[in-house]
Amino acid sequence: MLKIEGLTKYFGGLAAVSELDMSVNSGDIAGLIGPNGAGKTTVFNLVTGFLRPTKGQVTFEGKDITAKKPHSIADKGMVRTFQSTNIFADFTVLKNIVLACHLKPKIGLWETVFHTRSSQHKEKDILQRSQKILGMVGMEAMADITAGTLAHGHKRLLGIAIALAAEPKLLLLDEPLSGMNAEEVSETMGVINRLWQSGITILLIEHNMRAAMNLCQRIVVLNFGKKIAEGSPEEIKGNNDVIQAYLGAG
Repeated sequence: MLKIEGLTKYFGGLAAVSELDMSVNSGDIAGLIGPNGAGKTTVFNLVTGFLRPTKGQVTFEGKDITAKKPHSIADKGMVRTFQSTNIFADFTVLKNIVLACHLKPKIGLWETVFHTRSSQHKEKDILQRSQKILGMVGMEAMADITAGTLAHGHKRLLGIAIALAAEPKLLLLDEPLSGMNAEEVSETMGVINRLWQSGITILLIEHNMRAAMNLCQRIVVLNFGKKIAEGSPEEIKGNNDVIQAYLGAG
């Protein structure tokens, strides 16, 4: 589904990502891990069009998407979340999803102005789809709560729900468990696993090593912008380069 070849990004004279080769197959739940500053989020930014690579190629479902615009890449079915929550704090949880869902069944200006039967039908579909998405992330009971008052873990889940509104084939999660307590981590891991079981391919960046090992079938490890290991969780656990770079142990 996703193929990255020779991906490189220089900032000045520093290579934030260097000659990265990796792939994500349809149906995977894969992880991209490494210590702080390893280049993980830069990879996401390059793959999703927020940064232009110095060199290399990114292919999604057989089509070259290198340096395409973010909205174009999202429209093809590759959607990402961000480390910071991207929610409308003053709107309800449901309204946040409804707004995101408007990106897909486009309602024309005249349909809106004249409140046509077509627009009414589309609005009904959007509401139903928004409620379904809230169910997917376990937040149905929070539909009418103001988003800004949510606990941190539920704000992160709402960010995932907003991404789901774009109907991703491949969902890129940037540190989805960041800042969560143990209960929130467990809840969010359950949501991620259910999304994967529903047929969404997932690539995630995660600092929580135990969570990454439990969630992912295959893991790529970066250090100083270079891939130092790739394999199953068991293979990664026993890799000396990973132990030294990621865990800081000799």
